[in-house]
Amino acid sequence: MLEIQNIRKVLDQPHFKKISAAADSLGYPCFVIGGFVRDLYLNRAKGKDIDIVCVGDGITLAQAVREKLPKSSKVQVFKSYGTAMIQMGDIALEFVGARKESYRPESRNPKVCLGTLEDDQNRRDFTINALAISLNKSDYGKILDPFEGIRDLENKILKTPLDPGVTFNDDPLRMLRAIRFATQLDFKITPNTFNAIKEHTDRMGIISKERIVEELHKILAAPKPSIGFVLLEQSGLLHTILPELIALKGIEEIDGHRHKDNFYHTLEVVDNICPHTNNIWLRWAALLHDIGKAPTKKLHPKNGWTFHGHEFVGAKMVSKLFKRLKMPLNEKMKYVQKLVMMSSRPIVIAEDIVTDAAVRRLIFDAGDHIDDLICLCEADITTKNPKRFARYHHNFKIVREKIIAVEQRDKVRNFQPPVTGEMIMEYFQIGPSSAIGTIKEAIKEAILDGTIPNELEAAQRMMIAEGKKLGLEMAHE
Repeated sequence: MLEIQNIRKVLDQPHFKKISAAADSLGYPCFVIGGFVRDLYLNRAKGKDIDIVCVGDGITLAQAVREKLPKSSKVQVFKSYGTAMIQMGDIALEFVGARKESYRPESRNPKVCLGTLEDDQNRRDFTINALAISLNKSDYGKILDPFEGIRDLENKILKTPLDPGVTFNDDPLRMLRAIRFATQLDFKITPNTFNAIKEHTDRMGIISKERIVEELHKILAAPKPSIGFVLLEQSGLLHTILPELIALKGIEEIDGHRHKDNFYHTLEVVDNICPHTNNIWLRWAALLHDIGKAPTKKLHPKNGWTFHGHEFVGAKMVSKLFKRLKMPLNEKMKYVQKLVMMSSRPIVIAEDIVTDAAVRRLIFDAGDHIDDLICLCEADITTKNPKRFARYHHNFKIVREKIIAVEQRDKVRNFQPPVTGEMIMEYFQIGPSSAIGTIKEAIKEAILDGTIPNELEAAQRMMIAEGKKLGLEMAHE
């Protein structure tokens, strides 16, 4: 936690002084409020988004502040929201008049009217986000903490300023925000607040899929996303948002055969991968890599539980999930699908003798995503047996070394067959036909298997041989 004098040092920055002067000239009580103040107290990286609330008109205040800034500064006005923003380099100052809100049951968009600072603090989602600091000259730097948010910061707890049932019923997105903040800050949600989340899960139906995904992204971007996903499961929210994960939960035992809890295994994989990547889509791949196990689970009398083809089924489920949540149906989705589809391939190689042919095929199929795939598979090692853990990681080290050696020698990642379709048509004097694809496929397979080197002369010899099999040898003559 920061000392008060250090907070006041932050408030000595020129833009706060200019806001203060502009507010005083208009006679507006003015405050910096919300997440910036919270993070200031937590001594976290200083926020670049700064919310300014005034008892007056926020747009008018923004325009007055603009007059005190360089001419290059512009005011962006959002009349429908009654807000205005000034961008100063990487700092965004957002201005709004203090307001109070009332909600309709069918919408999280409130009816807004002018209010006092107290009204504005009452409408905040959590006590730690209701902190305000005065920017007026008469009491510059005074802290207004009506809900003891500073104490909650010190105790690392999350609770709502007013009745949590009313807070979450009015705006159900706040339930996801509670879990997201608990994940990001490693805070505890108070029992009363968490019980209110459980009681209002049915209200999630009025939240847009885009806003839900935005919160999921932030949970996944945290250092330890499992905190959030466990809370989502315990609250009941995950059942409506990602039922594919809920289906993985539980351990079944029949005739002495049991399998691990694939839900908690998945969360462990996600946590494992986080120190090694900030790529949110790779983290999504970790979260979804086993979703095909629930629909493919079968008990074999001798071999126990099996999940045959779960990677293929899971990849298809990724597409449906992305569509349902209105996530991007572009290269990002295809990337996640590919990693889910291939998530077991390196594991199989690592457990067996690592042949060049197997590595070549892995590199060819994974392409530019080979490094991310190996990262995912290493995160997938969750065994608690120290010897197995060490052996698996050692095997993957060998696979990584093989990938580097094979790629340097055979250039498989950007593989292009030495013999093109045009060369085949010219040699055999034929037009476009299925025979061209057959010959090219045979050459590709031979190179990947290591039967022939990835060289033009060897590929041409095979082209002639394959053409002969297809009865094309006379065409050249």
